[in-house]
This record gives sequence, C-alpha cells and structure tokens, in this order.
Amino acid sequence: MAWLVALPAGKGWSTYFAVLTSPRYASSLANTVALSLAVTAATLALGAAVGLYLARTRFAGRRALLSVLTLPLSFPGVIVGFFMILLGGRQGAVAQAAEALTGERITFAYGLAGLFLAYLYFSLPRAIASYTAAAQAMDLQLEEAARSLGASRWRILRDVWVPALTPTTLACGAIVFATAMGAFGTAFTLASKFEVLPITIYNEFTNYANFALAASLSIALGLMTWVVLFLARRLGGPALGAGA
Repeated sequence: MAWLVALPAGKGWSTYFAVLTSPRYASSLANTVALSLAVTAATLALGAAVGLYLARTRFAGRRALLSVLTLPLSFPGVIVGFFMILLGGRQGAVAQAAEALTGERITFAYGLAGLFLAYLYFSLPRAIASYTAAAQAMDLQLEEAARSLGASRWRILRDVWVPALTPTTLACGAIVFATAMGAFGTAFTLASKFEVLPITIYNEFTNYANFALAASLSIALGLMTWVVLFLARRLGGPALGAGA
C-alpha cells in the first residue's frame, strides 16, 4: 500500500493531481461519478419500494420471489455483463426483436445505458434485502400510534418510515456507490463506448505500462470511495456494517 502511494512521486508531484488536471482523466472520473450516483439513486428508489412491499405483504411464493430477486448477488461482474450483452448486444434479444419489427438492430449494451442497467441489476438485490430486513425490524406500534392520532399516509411516511429507514438508506447507498465506482468486471465487458475510471486505470497499467499514473488514479478512486463510506458510517452509525 505504501508503495502504491509513493509510486506517483517518481514522475513528479503533479502526477497525483492528473485525475483533475488532465481532461481525459477528469472526464473518466466525471463519467464514473455520474454513473455511480445515477445507479445509487435508482437502486435506493427501486430497492426501497420492492423491499417495503415484500416486508409488509404476505403471499404465496414470497420467500421464493425474494430468493430470485437477490440471486444476482452471487454473480461476478463479468457474468452480469454477459447477461446484458445477451439482452442488448449486437446479437441480443432486443436487437433481434427490433430487426424483426423495424428492419434495424437496436443495441445499448456497450454504452452508458448498458452499464447503468448492468450496475442496477447487480446492486438492486442488496438494496431489496437491506430494506426488507429493516422494515421487518421496525416497531409497527409507532405507525399504529401515528394512525390513531389521525396522521395521514404521507405524514406517517415522513415522520415514521423515513427516520427509521435513514440508517439503512445511508449504509446501502454508500455501499452501492462504492461498488459502482470500483466495478471492473462489468465495465471491462461492456464499456467500449463509455470510459470509466477502473478501465482507465487498467489501460494505463497494462497497455501503456504507466504505473505511476495508474497508481495515482487508483489513489484518487480509493480516496473518493473511502470518504463516502466514512461519511455514511459517521452519519448512519453501525448500520453500514449490518444494514448493507
């Protein structure tokens, strides 16, 4: 770890700031942050909706459905990328259906849309499991008391559910964001038209043997994810370890 931190100094101190001063690397960082934020927001919204529904609703096959929804947790990133190619690649199901209907193939697997959907597919099970567990652990008497006092559905959501689920939201959001920032396998499979920082680091290290710059970019990526995880732990308490 110490060697990783010291390595960029051999090329000059400016190497440490290349991710901010170089347009190419700054663009890669911006792409990565924007994609990670979008994935995090979508994951939390969908995960909360599905998780709360599963926690509050009892129906036949509920446990089996929850198992199916959380199945992608066991898939490596390359497999998730392969699934996305089967769906939106040049020979994918969408491309073949579009060609049959319109005569033109539609592909989306290799750009921003493909990465977003793949990251969402990979991250959503964690959010569903976290919100389901958090909702099941809630004291329902609080909601019943609020309802008996005449609180509306939105008032209950704001004053009971949101505060109770805030630690889970912070913890899950931090984990999803950090995972999306550092995801490599899925990006390596799909990111031919949209460059993200892990792929930039890989190219600098393997294709150009630019070890100092690769180390600098790795430090920048690690610091950003560490700060997010640190803030989430400070704000959300121990839920970062237990809730996500």
